Amino acid sequence: MPILRASTQFLRTLSSFKASATNLSFGQPTIRTMASAVSKRLEGKTILITGASSGIGRATAVEFAKTAPKNLKIILTARRLDTLKEIAATINKEVGEGVKVLPVKLDVSNAAEVREFLKGLPEEWREIDVLVNNAGMVKGTAKAPEILEEDINIMMSTNVTGLINITQAVLPAMMKKPDGGKGDIINIGSIAGREPYAGGSIYCATKAAVRAFTDSLRRDLIASRVRVIEIDPGAVETEFSLVRFGGDKAKADAVYTGFEPLTPEDIAEHVVYCAGRRENVVIADSLIFPNQQAGSAPAIHKK
Repeated sequence: MPILRASTQFLRTLSSFKASATNLSFGQPTIRTMASAVSKRLEGKTILITGASSGIGRATAVEFAKTAPKNLKIILTARRLDTLKEIAATINKEVGEGVKVLPVKLDVSNAAEVREFLKGLPEEWREIDVLVNNAGMVKGTAKAPEILEEDINIMMSTNVTGLINITQAVLPAMMKKPDGGKGDIINIGSIAGREPYAGGSIYCATKAAVRAFTDSLRRDLIASRVRVIEIDPGAVETEFSLVRFGGDKAKADAVYTGFEPLTPEDIAEHVVYCAGRRENVVIADSLIFPNQQAGSAPAIHKK
């Protein structure tokens, strides 16, 4: 009898190992379950993305739409309304009617415009669940004291003041939700906010300010259920360098030659990942590099 019991137990154990091996080999049910969980957590939410007309902002809108295609509202904001409308049409065509997209022209650096922004939204769009503060820019590579005043002002007003403007506009509605408030504020920072570099003093200063504001905001809201998240990308190939060099494509392309930079989609996937975590989980701080980057410029290995 003891031998029989041992044999039976052995067969049960072997059967368990086989089942585990099957799951490990294919993994599809597990992957589908994970994707379904994220989709369910995002369902019914209203997402607001600033700087959504290109790059990371655009990619983030598409990624949210693909992840929760059955019931989602996405507000796209930027200065270029025509481009936002094109993105909205593309999302509707590719994903279907389950995702509602509202393009709105907005200059986040204009405090008065931001204050009126939420009032101008249709009633059902006013309660924002996820704010992605992506709007930002860099101008020039000048070193002090040659930095142009207009470049200083536009970077500060967009990257810092603009981010604070829209955050303050959205937060009151988040804080009125049950249990002391609920929502996600996801700020797109930069490695430049951690490691300043020559020729980028003002841009680096703006991203350092974003980092400080984010950390303080997280502490301000610790008694609520509002999650405050910062994502700091390294080198991402977008219109970023094209704007920096005043439309000089050759100079912009040269920034990314010799190594494989991140894509906007890489960062967008992480934004959605952070927003799709269980409510008690906060991915508070992320630093994302391409494989051949180890820090701020010039800590990039080029072949």
